[in-house]
Amino acid sequence: MRLRHIEVFHAIMQAGTISGAAQILSISQPAATKVLQHCELRLGLKLFERIKGKLHPTPEARKLFVEVDKLNRDLQAVRRLASNLKNNPDEAVRLASTPTLSMTIIPAALSAWRSKFPKVHCSLASQHTSEIVSALLLGDVDFAISLYDPNHPSIAAESLTQGRMTTIAPKGTWAASLDNTPLPIKELPKDLIALDLDDHLAGRVMDACSEQGLQFNTHTVVQTYLLARTMVEHGAGSAVIDPFTAATADHQRVQCRPIIPVVPVDLYLLTMKSIPLSRSALAFVQNLRDVAADCIAKTNGARS
Repeated sequence: MRLRHIEVFHAIMQAGTISGAAQILSISQPAATKVLQHCELRLGLKLFERIKGKLHPTPEARKLFVEVDKLNRDLQAVRRLASNLKNNPDEAVRLASTPTLSMTIIPAALSAWRSKFPKVHCSLASQHTSEIVSALLLGDVDFAISLYDPNHPSIAAESLTQGRMTTIAPKGTWAASLDNTPLPIKELPKDLIALDLDDHLAGRVMDACSEQGLQFNTHTVVQTYLLARTMVEHGAGSAVIDPFTAATADHQRVQCRPIIPVVPVDLYLLTMKSIPLSRSALAFVQNLRDVAADCIAKTNGARS
């Protein structure tokens, strides 16, 4: 099938009519009909039956559509990438971050960066790491930050700073003198709010418990560190979370103590390999590094 055949066949399958397909593709109805006829001739297959004025795909067409749909999605991705390469100005900053980081370190970093670059356009996408990888590959964003290294051959991952998993508990759980002092993992509170095991950092905490011969006991499981933090702030239990979420908690309501043995947490800058960042983007990255370092200090030996 030629490219035009794929486009017309896909549009007809979507619209159900020649006229509908022509409208989707912004071509005339006779042109769409001609392409369809040529496609069927080239394939030697009847793709549609006309019944009471409507087109009905043949069984062969339905099977063919599965692969054609994949090709069409790939084609749209290529066009999208080409458009991004052509139309996005170098000095625009387009970044993505995971939801947790979008609510913890991004706001302060953006505020500091905006004071130096008041007129530069900035767009932020809040996505999970798998979506971030796709956005980078398609050119939808210039860089991204995540707590996870996707280990993709086309993406560079640089650690901007490293902290450690931190326990937060309602105020009064420990003596005030113990704030921000290391907490042995065997002394974790019993009323733990846990993260879904699909989270790689939560998995590392579980592994650390296992290595100590401990069982990680929990009564509540949530999907985000932000939700775990909010529940702790309301006295619903304690949680082991990333240091950036811990640092931005309401310290009038919670206490923080990093756990030992240390479970490290890296803040990763993700970029396309061999593609340099613009001056304004580099400045944003530095602001992210500074804000992240401040967060680490708040939960790693400095009193709140």
